[in-house]
Amino acid sequence: MFNDSWLKLLQQNRAIAVIRADKIELGYQMAKAVVAGGMQLIEITWNSDRPADLISQLREDLPTCTIGTGTILTLEQLQQAIASGSQFLFTPHVDPVLIQAAVDRGIPIVPGALSPTEIVTAWMAGASCVKVFPVQALGGVSYIKSLQAPLGNIPLIPTGGVTLENAKEFIDAGAIAVGLSGQLFPPKVVRAGNWEAIALQAKTLMSDILK
Repeated sequence: MFNDSWLKLLQQNRAIAVIRADKIELGYQMAKAVVAGGMQLIEITWNSDRPADLISQLREDLPTCTIGTGTILTLEQLQQAIASGSQFLFTPHVDPVLIQAAVDRGIPIVPGALSPTEIVTAWMAGASCVKVFPVQALGGVSYIKSLQAPLGNIPLIPTGGVTLENAKEFIDAGAIAVGLSGQLFPPKVVRAGNWEAIALQAKTLMSDILK
């Protein structure tokens, strides 16, 4: 079943690079940089520049990676993302219609939720896992820990507050994986085109959380 292989992929990699780029060329270089550092799960947010083209290009050029999209808000966007080759989908909210549409197509979908009610609602609707976002709003690592007793059967992916320094703590607290965006891609470093520095950050992250 597609969900089993998706969960296995998350357990093997533990970290997703979330790329939001206002120019497609930048998004491409950002993806190549983190892949050079050992990351293989790449999310291109749908509010990036030409996300469908970028996803298609990365699918072609990075065949060993799994490329998905995020910030999906509507059914039309979801359909366009799947058509572009997205292998997984993230949404910032819980929408049973979007969840069902992804399940019907055999694509893992990870809705964003914050409260236990939202998390359970997403899971019961068919989500492959649930994005806990923004996790820092309710205490970060301690919040993920506190969810384990009642909701330990639901795979959680915290984002929005995950750093290079605390990523391993989230995994140790029970998260199946973490998502990082700005922490992996400091704006100054991206503007300078210092892809080696970003690759090194990705390598440091992966070696730490996969210990």
